[in-house]
Amino acid sequence: MCGIAGAIGDPDGGRQRVEAQLDLLEHRGPDARGTFLSGRGCIGQTRLSVIDLDTGDPPITNETGAIGAALNGEIYNFGALRTELRSGGHRLRTNGDTEVIAHLAEDLEPVDLARRLDGMFAWAVWDGRRLVLGRDRMGKKPLYYWSEAGRLVFASEIKAVLAHPWVRRDLQPEAIDAYLTFGYVPSPRTFFSGIQSLPPGHVGTFEAGAPNLRMERYWSLAGAPPATLPARNSRADTRYELRRLLTAAVTKRMVADVPMGAFLSGGIDSSSVVAIMSEHADRPVATFTIGFEDQDGFDERPYARLVARRFGTDHTEFVVRPDAAALVEDLTHHHDQPFGDSSALPTYLLSQLTRRHVSVAVCGDGGDEVFAGYERFAAAIALSHFQRLPGPVRDMVAWSTSRMSPSRLGGRSASFQRFLRRRHLPPHRALLSWVSYVSDEWRDRLLPGASDWGFEDYDRLWRATSGTDNLGRLQSLTMATYLLDDLLVKVDRMAMAHGLEVRSPLLDPDVVGFGLALPAGAKLRGMSLKRALKAAMADRLPPEILRRPKRGFGLPLGRWFRTDLRSYLEGTLGVTSARIRAHLCPDELDALLAEHFDGRADHGHALWTLLTLEVFLQKEKW
Repeated sequence: MCGIAGAIGDPDGGRQRVEAQLDLLEHRGPDARGTFLSGRGCIGQTRLSVIDLDTGDPPITNETGAIGAALNGEIYNFGALRTELRSGGHRLRTNGDTEVIAHLAEDLEPVDLARRLDGMFAWAVWDGRRLVLGRDRMGKKPLYYWSEAGRLVFASEIKAVLAHPWVRRDLQPEAIDAYLTFGYVPSPRTFFSGIQSLPPGHVGTFEAGAPNLRMERYWSLAGAPPATLPARNSRADTRYELRRLLTAAVTKRMVADVPMGAFLSGGIDSSSVVAIMSEHADRPVATFTIGFEDQDGFDERPYARLVARRFGTDHTEFVVRPDAAALVEDLTHHHDQPFGDSSALPTYLLSQLTRRHVSVAVCGDGGDEVFAGYERFAAAIALSHFQRLPGPVRDMVAWSTSRMSPSRLGGRSASFQRFLRRRHLPPHRALLSWVSYVSDEWRDRLLPGASDWGFEDYDRLWRATSGTDNLGRLQSLTMATYLLDDLLVKVDRMAMAHGLEVRSPLLDPDVVGFGLALPAGAKLRGMSLKRALKAAMADRLPPEILRRPKRGFGLPLGRWFRTDLRSYLEGTLGVTSARIRAHLCPDELDALLAEHFDGRADHGHALWTLLTLEVFLQKEKW
């Protein structure tokens, strides 16, 4: 894993300015760095050495030195590509994967080049006349750019784009509106006016002096070739084919010239990955798990131990008491923007501790999206059925339920109430309402008259999923929004803050295609989630793991903000000098704080969302 950066349109090439960009990406690649200067532009890379420790340091060029390439990520099929290039007469000087991009650029147009690559990546190719940028199919690796008046700046992180003197630090006015709804600013936009992300599955081409970056799509969820399901589509055939695809996805990600291991939560996703790794490793797999001293905090250790014992892994448990007040500024620094998902904190700590042992970790991210593991998917499907009932019947059910005590509704009473409050919404808007860290009611109170900036793209993405069942549509929408802008961002930034590479086999495009192509009933039935994956791994995993109820990577924010962190919150959001008060309604912010402190409601997630926004605004002095 690495950090890449560059600038095109500088009369003297701009190497010194690109070096300043790379200074801010050292954490992504602490082992080496280099730049490639040609004409009116320069590209550079910081390197985390994972493959080819001896000959792979940047700068990397083709055999003539005319084309330079920079890569963040891994190309899993680089061995086959190297063999093919050699047979075609190319002379390769390294044993790594970055060089294949420089040589492929000699022969192929950008779209064709990108389609040949299997991996997680963001790359740049520069030949003195044309810059080509590419990003992997699922958007695992980040790539941001700014373009104006025939000049372009790019980098793996926003902070390195902002480091270039051409780029201004202007706030995107509507970003706060979108942030309160999503917990992030939806791609390709950012909090910074003029800075965007290259979309997943796209390449961008920029000629020096051109007005802007020309985009081309080379892959999409909607346009990908459908997975070939077993001819009979029997349960046995489906289990066999899914296990085969999972095995191929995991084993291709086990190639490294440095120590590697796996995050192990004891959930079905990470446990499946560890099970397959253990079948194909020549030594016990190193597994890593985190728990909190705080008894109300997230602790995945008991389930992880079951899996570790089952497969004889070299298991390490980390027990921590996180200081959220001290870490929130670090988290905001590494995200470069406000980030509403508080699970970034345990991910940061797990990555920090894991990096002391290995340089690469494999994880189970993507299983909930690919195999329908979210309860909100089941709720959205149930909602679509509920909406077919006559209106008076729906209203009567809602009225009757509102008068029931929580004890009569059981442990899911709050969820059931939220479900009924969303009974008039289409499935995709209900889904968004469920995942928002700030409720619809409080968003409207904090930002009266807020724009719908971000909603148009969200609705457009939903319309683009038409033609399949509602579950498949919700899965695709979640991958294009929450997975892309929340989960993948969180893991990349928190792991790379410590120079740790994380690989996600469940997001292999072949696995994703197969999961989306499965009939809805094979994935979800009632509240029975992830049925296909559980069936495929049933003979390998402990029954306790297969039956385990889903639990997120959560924090006891509600209690923390009433006790340990109350004074910090009051001194950050509760003071009249808080910068957030220039953007939100101050009286409503005070009402939100008071309601939480008094115990009338739990606004822990909303307050974390606002807290990271305030820290960001202070940092940028907006």
